[in-house]
Amino acid sequence: QVQLVESGGGLVQPGGSLRLSCAASGSIFSINAMGWYRQAPGKQRELVATITSGGSTNYADSVKGRFTISRDNAKNTVYLQMNSLKPEDTAVYYCNADLFSRSYRYLEVWGQGTLVTVSS
Repeated sequence: QVQLVESGGGLVQPGGSLRLSCAASGSIFSINAMGWYRQAPGKQRELVATITSGGSTNYADSVKGRFTISRDNAKNTVYLQMNSLKPEDTAVYYCNADLFSRSYRYLEVWGQGTLVTVSS
């Protein structure tokens, strides 16, 4: 079994910052891409940012220049530094990982989500 555990969500004022973390644990052989997605109330889940095992990144246009994704391969952990937060960034943020288990099965795993609320 593999699981992703997110942390770092909360309430922040517009213009503020938050840092999300997501740690993968369990029967992991290797992790390929990791990423963050979000789902606002009444909207579909959307991509926020992804990062490959080699460090290549991809961002949604709405967060470019404000959010930074990074990862620590030794800790199987991905981070999302969010700066200059806006009310429209309010959503449940989900961590995602594409990986191979120790039994060499390909898995796509999701975290349980962490709520980010941007409000004054």
